Amino acid sequence: MDGSSVLWWITGAVVVVTLVVAVVLVVKLVRTRRLLASTGIPMSAKVLFWASIAYLISPVDLLPDPILLDDIGLLLVALRTVHKAVGRAPQGPDAAGGREPV
Repeated sequence: MDGSSVLWWITGAVVVVTLVVAVVLVVKLVRTRRLLASTGIPMSAKVLFWASIAYLISPVDLLPDPILLDDIGLLLVALRTVHKAVGRAPQGPDAAGGREPV
């Protein structure tokens, strides 16, 4: 193998890993969106979640679009913040407006 074919293999591996992470994040985002209806989650966590979604679709990025590390990193922080807030939120049917938490 020459140097250019190794570079292509590495680039392909990075693209595949990025796509797998993106698909996993989309699934987590859909599940997390359901949690946002809970009244026990602070507004700051909800705002961070929606701001990360806005940053993801925004044409302005810190890194060029083929490199999704900044988008993925911000989404991971937002997801972790929402899930920590869910863990601290009061549990039970009264805490979620008459519904059990998802």
